[in-house]
Amino acid sequence: MRLLAGPRARRRALVLALVFAALLGGWLWLRDSSLVGITHVHVRGPTGGDGPAIRSALRDAARGMTTLDVDEGALRAAVKGFPVVKDVRASAGFPHDLTVTVVEYHPVAAVTLDGARVPVAADGTLLRGQPASPSVPTLAIPAASAGGRLTSPRARAAVAILAAAPAVLRPSVTGVQPAPDGLQVALANGPTIEFGDAARPRAKWAAIAAMLADPRAAGASYLDVRAPERPVAGRFPGAGTGDNQSQPQVDPNTGP
Repeated sequence: MRLLAGPRARRRALVLALVFAALLGGWLWLRDSSLVGITHVHVRGPTGGDGPAIRSALRDAARGMTTLDVDEGALRAAVKGFPVVKDVRASAGFPHDLTVTVVEYHPVAAVTLDGARVPVAADGTLLRGQPASPSVPTLAIPAASAGGRLTSPRARAAVAILAAAPAVLRPSVTGVQPAPDGLQVALANGPTIEFGDAARPRAKWAAIAAMLADPRAAGASYLDVRAPERPVAGRFPGAGTGDNQSQPQVDPNTGP
């Protein structure tokens, strides 16, 4: 037979419930109290012309928050209008400090929209309002966009290829053009790259870097990395020494 709790046990349970309610109420009061109100906001990361406006928007959004109740969603919403902002991360310092780190998109290419060069990030985000550096290549391919991002599959593939390029080689890229079986990458004072589709871009760039460093591929007119495990360096007909003949292809894996 189940025994009913006695008066002492019931009183103990009641006391515990009251203590819990008091602690919870105290926590809720303290969480939104001016005792932990944010008075110092440190913003790290924004660069470029929008930097001051981004800092101002984040400081305004942080007003009314406390270090025990930081609303990162509100901070992100405050800078939603700045395409260069990829994300924001907040870290509270008890009792009154808040540090907000701004993670920015970095352009890897530019596209022409309405007659102007617009920088574009690795995921196809258009960084409208930001200057397009002369060092990033302009993609001569369809640049249709919606919702602030590229929608053309060819343009997105080209951007993905550029994003995967090694930092030392990316400034040498002068363009990405459509080819019958994918895309071609043009290098300044270098060979044309038969890249194929955007699959396995890092493996293809590793093959490109290896061939550019291989003396056997010196003077090549093109590098074919459509199959990165078996890259080929060769010359177009008429290129090279003036004999107007096609030169033999070089497979760096096997030699000439």
